[in-house]
Amino acid sequence: MLDVSRTTDTILMVRPYDFGFNEETGLDNEFQKRLDMSEQEINQKANAEFQVMVDTLRAQGVTVLILEKPEPTHAKPACGKVPDAIFPNNWFSTEHDGTLITYPMAATNRRHERRPEDVEKLLRANGYKIRNVINVGRLDETNRFLEGTGSMIIDHRAEVVYAARSNRCDDQQFDNFIRLRFYEQGIMFNTKSTRGTPIYHTNVMMSIGDKFAVVCLDCIYDEAEKNRVKSSLEKFFEIIEISMDQMETSFCGNILQVNSAGGTPLIVMSKSAFEGFIPDQIKQLETHGKILPVDLTIIESVGGGSARCMMAEIFSEKK
Repeated sequence: MLDVSRTTDTILMVRPYDFGFNEETGLDNEFQKRLDMSEQEINQKANAEFQVMVDTLRAQGVTVLILEKPEPTHAKPACGKVPDAIFPNNWFSTEHDGTLITYPMAATNRRHERRPEDVEKLLRANGYKIRNVINVGRLDETNRFLEGTGSMIIDHRAEVVYAARSNRCDDQQFDNFIRLRFYEQGIMFNTKSTRGTPIYHTNVMMSIGDKFAVVCLDCIYDEAEKNRVKSSLEKFFEIIEISMDQMETSFCGNILQVNSAGGTPLIVMSKSAFEGFIPDQIKQLETHGKILPVDLTIIESVGGGSARCMMAEIFSEKK
């Protein structure tokens, strides 16, 4: 195992300047809902939830870098709306060696979210080392997708990567990533929601912290695959199993452990997830860190993603 951290004290978030219901992603994201509100009201409420989350994290000593709306230039005119830009972990990730990785996105309008130059500029301005920028697959990929740490749950220390197969997580691109980054093992599996369709992102049904893993094993319908995932997680983590209802209704799988600048472990989740966990599960989680619940009612409902989706972890070394 590598002597590297599974968690970080720095995250990057993107202000939701175009936030709204994404028709394209709604085709396979069963978690999205249409609300009887105007686009303006939805956007205002989402921005308010976003800012409260930023303030909550910063108050606990987490470094939060914010990527603001890009300014159009003659060289780079404004593109169409990007309703899901609030979920940056789907299009980029960072690694401990200073590599910034970008990924091929399934929805056409989500491909406009990719701003590696702006992320690199923001990180460098705040003292983080970026040694390399690479892309998984072709820049113009239109068939085989891999949506970052939405599609993959990465155990940086054990060098194991977990992924639920879906339209947004292609076998070939997953293998490309494993080989590209020299990970020891990639574990891919099939899932089904209560409606019988694949879970659109792995980070909806699984989260790993430093010493715990929250996972909905019930959505892995093949017993051999389920046992493989469970036995792999058991080697390094205390497993906290969640039900299909906890995953689909409360976003209990879409949580993330981060650290304060002083090293205090924190577990970030939505208010919905916090209320969805049963008391015994809360007690288990509290042995691993302080729980930080934030109200993300509008973002969860309209965007179909929760707290974890909003945070791109920065593992790059600081100068």
